[in-house]
Amino acid sequence: MIQLIPAIDIIEGRCVRLSQGDYTRQQVYSANPLEVAKVFEDNGLTRLHLVDLDGAKASHVVNYKTLEQIAGHTRLIIDFGGGVKSDEDLHVAFESGAHLVTGGSIAVRDRDRFVGWIERYGKERIILGADVRDEKISTGGWLDDSDIELIPFVRDYMQTGIEQVITTDIARDGMLQGCSVELYRKMLAELPGIYLIASGGVGSWSDIEALQSLGVPAVILGRAIYEGRISLDEIARFIINN
Repeated sequence: MIQLIPAIDIIEGRCVRLSQGDYTRQQVYSANPLEVAKVFEDNGLTRLHLVDLDGAKASHVVNYKTLEQIAGHTRLIIDFGGGVKSDEDLHVAFESGAHLVTGGSIAVRDRDRFVGWIERYGKERIILGADVRDEKISTGGWLDDSDIELIPFVRDYMQTGIEQVITTDIARDGMLQGCSVELYRKMLAELPGIYLIASGGVGSWSDIEALQSLGVPAVILGRAIYEGRISLDEIARFIINN
C-alpha cells in the first residue's frame, strides 16, 4: 500500500500552498495549521510533511513554534523541512518535535555536514530533499536552480546511507495536473533500494493509483486535499481497506 502523506506549508504561521514554488502565487487555506493537522489525524493519516517556507527563503528555521504545536497536540509522525542549514537548525527541529528532518539545500551546499547528520542521527531520521526542474536540482526554497543532475545526485547520497528521498517536480507542484510518472519510473529503475516519496502534481485519485502501480512507496498530497479533489473520506476509506 502506498503511504499517503499530507503536506502543510507554513508562511507567517499560516497554512498555504504555492504554485510551482512561486512565493508570489500563494493561496492561504488556514490560519490554524494545528487544526488542519488534527483533521488529518482524525481521518486516519499518521504522517505529516511540514514545510517552513519562511525558513527555506531565510536559510534558517523560522516557524519552529508551529512545529512544536503540532507535535505537542497530535500523534502524527512529522517530517520537517525548510531552512535546515546548520547544526543548530537541526537541533531546533528535533527539539521542537520533528521525528524526521528533510535536507535539500544543505545536501547541495555542504555535503560533509549533511553526511555527518546521516551518520549522527541515522538514515531513519534524515531525508534527502531532491527537488527538480527538468531533472536538475533546485535549492533555496526552489529559488535557485543548478546544473546538478537528479539521478547521480541521489545515487551519491545512497552510498552514504540515505534511503528516504523526497523528489518534487517543481513545474507540476500545486498545478493539480498529474504527477511525473515517468520521472519516478526512471528513479525506481536506476536507484534500487530507494524509498521514494513522490511530490507534486497530484490532482485526483487516479494519480495515486498510477504511482502505486509503479511501486512508489509514498506520496505527498497538498492542494488536491485542500481543494477537495481528493476527499478526506476517500483517504479514510483507503486506509481502512488497506
